[in-house]
Amino acid sequence: MAFEADKQTLDDLNLLGKFKHQSIFSLLNQTRTRGGERLLESMFRKPLTTVEEINNRSAVIAFFSKEEVTLPISSEQHDQVTDYLHRATKHNLLTSFLYVAGKKIGQSLGTGLGYEALQADVEATLRYLHVLSSFISALLKRDVPQDFWQQLKEADTVLQSEALKIGYKKAHARRLGFAEIVRFDRLLQLIYGNQLAKLIDLVLQLDVYCAVGNIAAQRGFAFASASTDIANLDVDGFYHPWITDAIANAVSLDRESNVLFLTGANMAGKSTLMKAFGVVVYLAHMGFPVPAARMRFTPFDGMYTSINVSDNLNLGYSHFYAEVLRVKHVAQEVAAGKRLLVVFDELFKGTNVKDAYDATVAVTRAFSRYRRCCFIISTHITEAGQVLQQSEAGFRFAYMPTYMEDGKPKYTYLLQRGISDDRHGMIIINNEKIVEIIQGMLI
Repeated sequence: MAFEADKQTLDDLNLLGKFKHQSIFSLLNQTRTRGGERLLESMFRKPLTTVEEINNRSAVIAFFSKEEVTLPISSEQHDQVTDYLHRATKHNLLTSFLYVAGKKIGQSLGTGLGYEALQADVEATLRYLHVLSSFISALLKRDVPQDFWQQLKEADTVLQSEALKIGYKKAHARRLGFAEIVRFDRLLQLIYGNQLAKLIDLVLQLDVYCAVGNIAAQRGFAFASASTDIANLDVDGFYHPWITDAIANAVSLDRESNVLFLTGANMAGKSTLMKAFGVVVYLAHMGFPVPAARMRFTPFDGMYTSINVSDNLNLGYSHFYAEVLRVKHVAQEVAAGKRLLVVFDELFKGTNVKDAYDATVAVTRAFSRYRRCCFIISTHITEAGQVLQQSEAGFRFAYMPTYMEDGKPKYTYLLQRGISDDRHGMIIINNEKIVEIIQGMLI
């Protein structure tokens, strides 16, 4: 089963986008090859859902994080080799000979540089494979997780073949002659063609694992542990990776307490905390390192967020109706029996306070009964939290505090238990002298 996360969720958490400002993809994209970059994007689009898959990938990246190794191949080298290997057109020794001979004759007649290009490709490929052989052999001497060790061992068996080793030696010593080009072109594209295609796929994995592992080491990210516990989600010391000197927080949800009801004043940090939490959970399902001190979780079937819902002018939807449709869609997914993480920031902020209060209480109460799912729901309407606190089980109540200093609100960004009664909106408005500015315009 594929992990579900729709475009709204990906956009809310700013997960994708090579050139998108402060995207999570751009943070981790230190790959050296274009193929590695594409594989990384594919991993972002296809998080994992089983304990075994998540823990296996996590263990491999943790190994590279500990070793802090770098793939010893440049993007240019990799592109040249993959382009050459993908041009395989020979079927036997005769067609291979005729192909190279045609290139050579064309060069002698001055009709093209095809032979020199082929010669350069064959030599570059042999040197590339030699470098890769040394790299993989060194990795096999270390404590590589068993499943990935087997992949490396299969690649090493091919790379250590006597025929290829002869090619490595000759390619480093001098330019290859015509007969050698025929021999090694056939060897690379015909005899070892299928094995080298698999090897290229392994190189892309190595590219991603080295890049992400090094980021984890540099930033002190942790590796989450997936378990088979029912509705368990325990994250300690998490933060948003793009915030400098971010304040770390902890959230724990389980079957008995599956709803975190979050309150706090504007600018207190609720939205950032919810985005950070969503990012951590998403990365954990990829088997990637997470910006946290520790994390243990049971995999979800998917994640839905509602943080930056906008109106839809083309369909004639108001902001409020767009919110309603979003909640309806998530409700249908939850009611279908899926195990989901749901993050809602400021439910029904597009309508009046009375309707928002009633709807927040009703929807939150209904969601809480789906104990296989976990929810984080925030609101400015503290009265909704007080009602739920009095009558409902399954809730944890927390808030982002605000304190006053010299008549100005200050924020700790540190989650505390309870329900906030902070109301500092007018203080901020008064501090910015908005009314005075408007009145001054009338003079």
